[in-house]
Amino acid sequence: MPTITLKVSEADKNFMKAMAKFEGVSLSELIRTKTLEALEDEYDARVGELAYEEYLDDLANGLEPMTLEEMAEELGIEL
Repeated sequence: MPTITLKVSEADKNFMKAMAKFEGVSLSELIRTKTLEALEDEYDARVGELAYEEYLDDLANGLEPMTLEEMAEELGIEL
């Protein structure tokens, strides 16, 4: 497994070690999971913003959103 080196202040290191102990995980596991969670949340937020902008553009161009029933019928799905 690759290693990533991270430089932090002594205060930050002590805080992260305390949080790892509080959560019952290693420092490495805490940093890995919290970093990935934050990045995934940021990704989800950006994708949501882009989808909403696309939706607003569609409305501005006269396109109406499909209902769930219309989409199910188009895809051949029975609700």
